[in-house]
Amino acid sequence: MELFIGIMSGTSLDGIDAVLVATNGQQAELKASTSRPFAENLRQRLLNLAAGHAITAKQWGELDTELGQAYADIVLQLLAESGISATQVRAIGCHGQTVWHQPLGQLPFSLQLGDANRLAAQTGIVAINDFRRKDMALGGQGAPLVPAFHQQVLGNTKHMRIVVNIGGIANITVLAPGQAALGYDVGPGNMLMDLWCKQHRGQAFDKDAAFGLQGQVNSALLANLLTEPWLALPAPKSTGRELFDEAWLVARLPAAISAADVQATLAEFSACAIANEVAKWPAGELLVCGGGGHNPLLMRRLSALLPNWRVDTTNSAGVDMDAMEAMAFAWLAHQTWHGLPGNLPAVTGASRPAILGAIHLPG
Repeated sequence: MELFIGIMSGTSLDGIDAVLVATNGQQAELKASTSRPFAENLRQRLLNLAAGHAITAKQWGELDTELGQAYADIVLQLLAESGISATQVRAIGCHGQTVWHQPLGQLPFSLQLGDANRLAAQTGIVAINDFRRKDMALGGQGAPLVPAFHQQVLGNTKHMRIVVNIGGIANITVLAPGQAALGYDVGPGNMLMDLWCKQHRGQAFDKDAAFGLQGQVNSALLANLLTEPWLALPAPKSTGRELFDEAWLVARLPAAISAADVQATLAEFSACAIANEVAKWPAGELLVCGGGGHNPLLMRRLSALLPNWRVDTTNSAGVDMDAMEAMAFAWLAHQTWHGLPGNLPAVTGASRPAILGAIHLPG
C-alpha cells in the first residue's frame, strides 16, 4: 500500500477537503483528513465566474494561482496534522475547481482552475490534476469519475447496491452483482438548496435542514422543476452549475411563495431527481455520501420515496461519506502514477479506458 493525497473542492463551493489514503488500487484506507472553507472573497469570485461573468486574463491567472496556493496550504495542513512527511507520499490527486463543464456540443470541454505546478512546488510532492479532459478527448463526458472508485471500494456486493454522491450535483453508481458498474449525474444535489439558503438566511448551507423544515412543498413548483428536459436524457450524462443556476431557478418560481416553501421544495426536487433514477433498478441498498448525507430532510425523503430500499450512508459500509470524493482523487492519482486507467467508458461514454491526468513534478 502506498500513500496518496486527494484534494476535492466541488460545485457547492463550500470548501476544500484533503485526505491521506493508503491504496494499492484495489483497496483504499483513509488515514487522515482535513478541510477548510474558502475565503468568502475567493468563493464569490469563483461563483461569479461559474455564473458566466466576464473576467480579464489577469484575473483568470490570479484565480488559478490563488487556488493552487490554497490547495498547497491544505496539503501542508494535512501533513502537519497527520505527522506524515512529504517524502512518504507518492503523489497528490487534485480535482481542481470546476468553473465550466460543457460535455455536449461541437466543442465539449471541462475546465478546472488550481495551478498544480504551484501545488507540487510548495509541497514537494508530485501533483496530478486535469483528470477529465483525456476522457472527453475520447468522446466521453469527463464525468462522473467517482464511480470507478466506488466500484473498487464498494463493488464487492451480493445484492443490488447504489451509491449516490450528493454534492452540488448528485450522481449515482449502480453496483449490481456480477455486472460492470454504471453511473451518471441525476440532477441537483445541494446546489440549489445552498444557493437559496445563502440568499435568504445568509448561510452557506441549510444546517440540519432547519430552513427547509420550516416550509411546505409547493406541488406546482415541484412539478415545474421536474419538467427540466435534461432530467429525461439517457446516460451517459453529466451536468453542473452551467445549467442548474440561479437564473434557472428564478425563471420557474411562482409569483407568490414563501422562501421556506421554496427551500422545502428544492429539497424535495433533489430527492425526487435521485429517487426517480434509483427506482429504475431492482430494490436493494442505497448508500449516500457527500454533504447531502447530513441533511435530515433529504435523507428522510429518500427513505419515503424508496420504501423498498434500505437507505443509509456509506459509513455503514466502512467508507467515510465526507471523505469519499477526495479519496476518489487520491485513488485516481494512484492509477495515473502507475499507468492504469481511471475512467469507466460505460459511465462516461468514452471510446476506451484511459490513463487520466497531467503529472507535475516538484523539482
